[in-house]
Amino acid sequence: MKPFQLVIGCLLVVLASGSVNAEAIYKWRDKNGKIHFGDRPPATEESEAVTVKPNLYQAPEYESTIGSVRQKVVMYSTKRCGYCKKARRYFKRNAIPYVEYDVETSQKGRRDYKKLGGRGVPIILVGKQRLNGFSEASFREVYTR
Repeated sequence: MKPFQLVIGCLLVVLASGSVNAEAIYKWRDKNGKIHFGDRPPATEESEAVTVKPNLYQAPEYESTIGSVRQKVVMYSTKRCGYCKKARRYFKRNAIPYVEYDVETSQKGRRDYKKLGGRGVPIILVGKQRLNGFSEASFREVYTR
């Protein structure tokens, strides 16, 4: 059977079945051996429908809950800062999700730190509140407001 006849035969089978799978992905190899993928089968090469399993990832929320309070936590820090390390340990121990930007290695971290008028680290933003430095008591006070 010639490729053209094969394509016509496939089209007739699809049309006879009464439905066209618009979400199908087709795989085929061209005359040079290169593999192609597309949402429609090629007219000149033999193809096969492939099943695609999307690799989905759900990012964690940047907000946390203590009681009924939801607060977004962002920390501007450095790797060598002792208070930053204490804050990280506290967040981990209390399952508080947060976003961290290193002000020495991240462009966004440096840019935001400058906009915040940073003079030391960590700077911790809890919702719209700001905490310079870190202590468990001061964080809890700001976090549960």
